[in-house]
Amino acid sequence: MKIVDRVFGNYNGKKVMEYTLTNDSGMTVFCLNYGCVITKIIVPDRNGILENVVLGFDKFEDYLEFSPYFGAVVGRVAGRIKGAKFELDGEEYRLTANESPNHLHGGNQGFNSVIWETETIEQEDGVGLRFSYRSHDGEEGYPGNLDTTVTYLLSNNNELSITYEAVTDQKTLVNLTNHSYFNLSGDGKRDCSEHNLRLESDRFLELGQDLLPTGRIISADNTPFDFNQGRLLQSGMKSDHPQNVLVGDGYDHPLLFTQEGENSILLSEKESGRALMVTTDQPCVVLYTGNKLEGPFSISGVPAKNYLGVCLETQGLPDAIHHPDFPTVILNPEEVYYSTTKYRFSNTLGV
Repeated sequence: MKIVDRVFGNYNGKKVMEYTLTNDSGMTVFCLNYGCVITKIIVPDRNGILENVVLGFDKFEDYLEFSPYFGAVVGRVAGRIKGAKFELDGEEYRLTANESPNHLHGGNQGFNSVIWETETIEQEDGVGLRFSYRSHDGEEGYPGNLDTTVTYLLSNNNELSITYEAVTDQKTLVNLTNHSYFNLSGDGKRDCSEHNLRLESDRFLELGQDLLPTGRIISADNTPFDFNQGRLLQSGMKSDHPQNVLVGDGYDHPLLFTQEGENSILLSEKESGRALMVTTDQPCVVLYTGNKLEGPFSISGVPAKNYLGVCLETQGLPDAIHHPDFPTVILNPEEVYYSTTKYRFSNTLGV
């Protein structure tokens, strides 16, 4: 197992470093100290052919100009906050309205667009990186100095684990996730319509016209949102269900896990033979099928188009601060925010 690094670019006078993590099986993860961005994940298909299975750019400048949060850690709060404001203990806090009138994924200078301090990890059973960042009191409107650590660890069983930790000196909001877009076909050869998704979820959050949760929790039974037995993502892309149509013909919805504690998600693509098992301790996963990816740019040589990647954003419920019946995303000074999500890749050879 090994780690190598190189200069990938320059941002506000600081070096953007790319780190390459490789295990003994040949799986390779490329990531940046900018936004903790995962730029590539190289894994074998059923024939042992190594290809990239996430969307990313070959040039740093493209991340600044085009990236829809490709591979990044987003925070302080993932998702949208209605009206770009919230109250804590009777005091109102106004956030950056970077998706006016709402706040999205931490604001203009969210965790996805800052340089993180980086420490390499080399141990017998894995290699990885420990990223750390202090978000100062008032940054993007949030209260409190928040110290966040994100750890990426690659093991020899083709598993990448991401652990999030945060502490604050003042009551604040925290809800972190990774925003990687997966495409198991390899090197973007096909879109994700033929990807099969399976997870134990019997409910999802209804979205309004502003793509924020209305507060209604909808049963997934007999809808394109029932993934208990597995279903192709195209079933939502081609659906006339009002919720699928609302988000641009596909999914952009929080799916609530049936059980509390650790839950699993299985994403697979038959033609390549690749499968991704995600395990998480978070209460939901926001499923986004790249319904609005089309744009005037290419992704490692592949023209941007809708449905080219699928996000599995394990996190707390979006806009929870405005819905008292949702699990809280408030972090108090005496508490530690802690969460882990693991991504394990396999193929029909069992690699």
